[in-house]
Amino acid sequence: MSEHFARPVAGHVPVLRLGDVLLVTLQGDLHDSMASQLQQDLAETIAASRVTGVVIDISGVEIVDSFLGRVLAETAAQTELLAARTVVAGMRPAVAITLVELGLTFPELRTALTTEAALELLAQPIVANRYGGEGRP
Repeated sequence: MSEHFARPVAGHVPVLRLGDVLLVTLQGDLHDSMASQLQQDLAETIAASRVTGVVIDISGVEIVDSFLGRVLAETAAQTELLAARTVVAGMRPAVAITLVELGLTFPELRTALTTEAALELLAQPIVANRYGGEGRP
């Protein structure tokens, strides 16, 4: 499995490639310009490298608001359109509670408790259910 490290650039969120999966680790606050740049970087990397999955690790995020919730949902939708699945990993209980209190439940967003669990989830084959959506075998 080849590993490629993104060079750290001020104002950018580093993206690590692990085989056919991209790993994004969010730390602290994600500002508007950084969120836009992250979404653009992910889209370009997915299209160029044909990765099949994205793990967004938010274990370093202390506080979440509707902006971050929207960014996560938009990023997952964008990667899905580019034929890659997204799993959000490392959500703290306080973050989950806050998202629900904000009315942001994201039923289509896949989550995992750890990055390892997210990678395992992405390794599972996709099977279509009778309603046309995805399911697990």
